[in-house]
Amino acid sequence: MLEELYIENLAVIEKACISFRSAFHVFTGETGAGKSILIHGIQAVLGQRVSRDWVRTGCERATVTALFTDLSDEVMELMAEMAVSCDERQVTLTREIRADGGSIGRINGRTASVSALREIGMQLISIHGQHDNQILLAPEHHLQVLDEFGGNDSCLLAYQKSFRQLQSIARELGKLKKEEQYRRQRIATLQRQIQEIGALAPKEGEEDALEEALMQAENAERILASLTGAAAMLDSDGGVVEILQSAMGLLRDIEDAFPGTAEYADRLKASVIELRDVAQDLERMTDSVSLDENRYQKLRQRYHAIGQVKKQFFTDFDGLIAMYESAKAEMESMGEENQRITELEARKQELLADVTDKARALSEYRAETGARFVERVSEELRFLDMPNVVLSVQQEKGKLTIQGRDTVTFLISANKGETPKPISRIASGGELSRIMLALKSVIADRDSIPTLIFDEIDTGVSGKAAQKIGIKLREISRSRQVLCVTHLSQIAVMADTHYMIEKHTEDERTVTKVHLLDFEGRTEEIARIMGGDNPSELMLRNAREELLRVAESTGGSNGTVLL
Repeated sequence: MLEELYIENLAVIEKACISFRSAFHVFTGETGAGKSILIHGIQAVLGQRVSRDWVRTGCERATVTALFTDLSDEVMELMAEMAVSCDERQVTLTREIRADGGSIGRINGRTASVSALREIGMQLISIHGQHDNQILLAPEHHLQVLDEFGGNDSCLLAYQKSFRQLQSIARELGKLKKEEQYRRQRIATLQRQIQEIGALAPKEGEEDALEEALMQAENAERILASLTGAAAMLDSDGGVVEILQSAMGLLRDIEDAFPGTAEYADRLKASVIELRDVAQDLERMTDSVSLDENRYQKLRQRYHAIGQVKKQFFTDFDGLIAMYESAKAEMESMGEENQRITELEARKQELLADVTDKARALSEYRAETGARFVERVSEELRFLDMPNVVLSVQQEKGKLTIQGRDTVTFLISANKGETPKPISRIASGGELSRIMLALKSVIADRDSIPTLIFDEIDTGVSGKAAQKIGIKLREISRSRQVLCVTHLSQIAVMADTHYMIEKHTEDERTVTKVHLLDFEGRTEEIARIMGGDNPSELMLRNAREELLRVAESTGGSNGTVLL
């Protein structure tokens, strides 16, 4: 629960430290005294949006700190997830609002994000203000209210899990189908590449070999003549070999007479052997030189065909081979995508059937919940001085959404004989306030939020209806901490603790103070609410009697009603 709230330099509140307990607290004061600022301060520490205009004029920053105690297990688990240590199940939330427009959040003194404050705050306090009545006026919110009342979200969560899977499959399938036209065009391109390059059947290194073969074919006669002529010059009648042999014979003849010639004769012999080998190699090379014109034309045609395909696909010879292999691999993957579409279509139908079944189960659960909802809320409304109210839940089937297939609208008839109609068409301000209180009352039984704040829940009501609202708030406060800003004495007298918010001038500055009222203070304030400023003795006596009557009817609650 909220145990203490400290506010400094927030609008007209210079300093205020307010203590709370597990009870029913009311805040009263004249219009414009600063009651809304108090609510703004609480909203600030809960991570809601703030404005630099909230900072007191002339100050650098405003500070709001709230101490929460007796934290629930759910909040303790959340703190543990955030790595926040909470000794004795307590936590302090702080929000500093700077005049330059920035703000800083803190949890137990450590800097924290606003989203962290908001996440924790949602588990600690629920605030109901006049703007929340818009929930009743907007049918799109009615389904959420009904589900909150139901309290068991297992059916909804199971549906949403399947629905999200269906959405994911549908998105993937839609993406693949959207790309189908591109794939068809791409497949045509790949098929052309595979067909034309495949028909050419290029082999690695083939182009270089063709170029060499063509060069040889184009120069065959000249090459053959040169090879044959060179071989003949080396080893034929009158050739180099024969001349060297003659020279070697002459040297051998004078070896005995001139021994030095033997070495040269041997060298000539080696040259003869080497030159004969060269001549033989040249003779053999002539065998590889063809003068076949038919073969030459085939080589030219093959080389030309390769060139045409290279030009067609804007690549070189090695690129053709790479393109062919890549096209075959991509075509295989295209086939896998088509298979994926088939698989996704089947999975989509399975999930659609599953989602439809779960939506049907969810609708049935909501129909049962709607009947209980009508019974409970109607009971609360009768207590809140709306005895002839007829409430119904109109549930219609629509398209599947993340919330199911149901459209829910609350219908109401506040008078006998009238057909229930949408709340937005017939409910007055006072009726809206009581309907919302009834909803808060029945929903509060199903959540674990320890503190409820009602900001001017009394709008549009008076007399007996206001008294019933006060009794209902007091009843809720026996299981939850309740804070209420009110203008009505019928509600104020029901409180366990009464604070008055008062605005006055100090040193030519407007200052708002928050006073905890004792019995006499409460008497005067309630009399003021009843009859205005300077209440008469009669008003004071009526106020005192009301306080005593409530104390007596509720057993005094250890006398706290008198504080």
